[in-house]
Amino acid sequence: MGPGEYGLKRLIVTADDYGAALPVNEAIEIAHRDGILTAASLMVGAPMAKDAVERARRLPSLRAGLHLVVVRGRPVLAPERIPDLVDGNGRFDSNLVRAGFRYFFLPRVRRQLAAEIRAQFMAFQATGLTLDYANAHNHMHLHPTVLRLIINIGREFGLAAVRLPHEPGSGIFLAPWIALMKRRLRRTGMRSNDFIFGICDTGQMDGDALRRTIAALPDGVSEIFLHPATGCWAEMEPEATGFRFEDEFKALINPTVRAAVTKAGAKLIAFGDLVNQP
Repeated sequence: MGPGEYGLKRLIVTADDYGAALPVNEAIEIAHRDGILTAASLMVGAPMAKDAVERARRLPSLRAGLHLVVVRGRPVLAPERIPDLVDGNGRFDSNLVRAGFRYFFLPRVRRQLAAEIRAQFMAFQATGLTLDYANAHNHMHLHPTVLRLIINIGREFGLAAVRLPHEPGSGIFLAPWIALMKRRLRRTGMRSNDFIFGICDTGQMDGDALRRTIAALPDGVSEIFLHPATGCWAEMEPEATGFRFEDEFKALINPTVRAAVTKAGAKLIAFGDLVNQP
């Protein structure tokens, strides 16, 4: 087959922050049942994680991954178990750069980080859902320490695929980190997507943006990630106040978006479909 022919383009459509709130869970369930959503990234320590798990059990074709939270959120472990990871309110650091430096340079912090990551994998395992893939909130698995811990600990829980946050044209700053991540994933046998879309347009993937993205998909395995919700909620992260949650939800169930997938010759898959393939 030549470039662009059916079969060369495979597309994973993912919703992040599954379990964050009831409007998020509702949107994910409907977007999978009636739209093009193939996977959802579960935050096991989020307020509505139990509801998210119950919905996922009713939707066996919805692939579930672990959305590890190590910044801008709450841990699974009690704050006294990880005092160097959380503030006085029991929350992770909201400053990604500061957190990254501490994770890399402070052994005591790394030990607590490893314990929290293990606890989140254990919490996912306890749901009984099949672990399709893993990634991290705010793409913190780009951090070499976080990625190493995710891979090393995750393999004990059957982890076989990890999101590669490589968006074409996203800038040269991330290039060395992406290259390092690709080498580590390849060396450890982890499967991943080739490209991702949604970083530059985070929270703004409405119908027009989604159709444009799908029409321009490169050959290979692409992931488009979104943050759909049926409405707003009280405990939204301040960084996400400008997200167009409802527009992203509506885009996922828009028949013209599904038609765009067909026109592009893309096959909808999930990360688990990459495992055990040459």
